[in-house]
Amino acid sequence: MSPRTGRPTDNPKQLSTRVRLSQEDVDRLEYCAEKTGQSKADIIRQGIKSVYDRLKQEE
Repeated sequence: MSPRTGRPTDNPKQLSTRVRLSQEDVDRLEYCAEKTGQSKADIIRQGIKSVYDRLKQEE
């Protein structure tokens, strides 16, 4: 049996980063995930992309 599980993807997520969050930040993240139906990881990725795009526009 193959050790890999899940669907194949064109953009594998192989790296991991840990962050420390306040309870308020966790509550906000969970609220966003619940309201949008997206995973917390997807919400965080959107936040990173949003800040990145804004900074690139300022250049």
